[in-house]
Amino acid sequence: MTNTPPAKSGLTHIGTMGEAHMVDVGDKAETIREAVAEGVVRMQAETLAMIVEGNAKKGDVLGTARIAGIMAAKKAHELIPLCHPLLLTKVTVEIEPDHALPGLRVRAMARVTGKTGVEMEALTAASVACLTIYDMAKAVDRGMVISDVRLLSKTGGKSGDYEAES
Repeated sequence: MTNTPPAKSGLTHIGTMGEAHMVDVGDKAETIREAVAEGVVRMQAETLAMIVEGNAKKGDVLGTARIAGIMAAKKAHELIPLCHPLLLTKVTVEIEPDHALPGLRVRAMARVTGKTGVEMEALTAASVACLTIYDMAKAVDRGMVISDVRLLSKTGGKSGDYEAES
């Protein structure tokens, strides 16, 4: 078995022949790393009111989505190939109504003291929280749209900090 070095394109997970590799982070320094991601679920105003008022037939949409997002962050390495399993130190999922959409804004934060970043964990948390909102309200609004899932910021690590443009 050969260990093909990364391609010269700068992509660390892809070898010269296009084959995927998990990056060796063994020599990297442990630092505090944090990432924040967001997503949006657009829906009918009536659906938003039902969720905010706690009247969904399936139960507490916001609480369930929050827990689903936290659980998803802890499973990112099982869902996304080449992600390292991380001992997360903190995960939060905040969900705020936005009547201008109308819909819900989901913001997830993941933190670790480790050798690799937590962007995928934050993005997974935001995505799964949005999917859970859809699942719990789809009986009344199948036209909901999940959109704008993106990384807002990340700190720590050799590559430095990142802040998305507004």
